[in-house]
Amino acid sequence: MTRHQITTGSDFERRFGYARAVVDGDWIFVSGTTGYDYDKNVLPATVETQTRKALANIARTLAETRASLADVVRVRYYVSDRAHVRRIAPILADTFGEIRPAATMVLCEMIEPEMMIEIEVTALRRSREPD
Repeated sequence: MTRHQITTGSDFERRFGYARAVVDGDWIFVSGTTGYDYDKNVLPATVETQTRKALANIARTLAETRASLADVVRVRYYVSDRAHVRRIAPILADTFGEIRPAATMVLCEMIEPEMMIEIEVTALRRSREPD
């Protein structure tokens, strides 16, 4: 199996020199993903909507690799405000409650002030189909 990249062509990927995800064998490493709505070309106004959209963006990336959120073994959340934690906890529990990946949450400043959450995941694809 070979290593390959998933790219979206986003401005951030070009400016900062990274791929949306790297697939190495059955391992998938998805870069930090914000709640940007690529269909509408906007960043939603609430942390809840940004969280849902970030998870949807991650799920779409994983699907490109023949994986899903159920394959996630590690997740890191970067949150811009402690008050957001209570608001996003139910969304995270709905998404990962049965999967229960190892997780870390970090409070930090974001690259852009309107960004409230960024989510990074590592997944182990369960299928053994060749790349």
